[in-house]
Amino acid sequence: MAKPEYEFFPVTDVDYTVCPGCDPKITERILSRDPDGNVATRILRYEAGADSSPMGVQKHDFWEEVYILEGSFVDLTLNQTFSAGEYACRPPGMPHGPWRTDEGVLTFEVRYRSA
Repeated sequence: MAKPEYEFFPVTDVDYTVCPGCDPKITERILSRDPDGNVATRILRYEAGADSSPMGVQKHDFWEEVYILEGSFVDLTLNQTFSAGEYACRPPGMPHGPWRTDEGVLTFEVRYRSA
């Protein structure tokens, strides 16, 4: 299903909520979601000290594009830090994470299914 149609609106009108199953320091601002709730466009925020280790390595059945707006975090599997200005495009099934951040990080993410 397609995401709903929206014209420009203030992103701050959308509250942050804790990501399901995550550290309470990991929150998301869902900007758009398909009616089934399977794919979304969101802003993801890790507050300083957030750690997604309990969630383990992530794999999705959808495409995920991520752009880091602010801060940085460490992919604990790769032992590599990714910072503001960096971008990732992950096809379905690509493993990534878990993540930890000392300073906090803010990302913009678009998730979608293949046609």
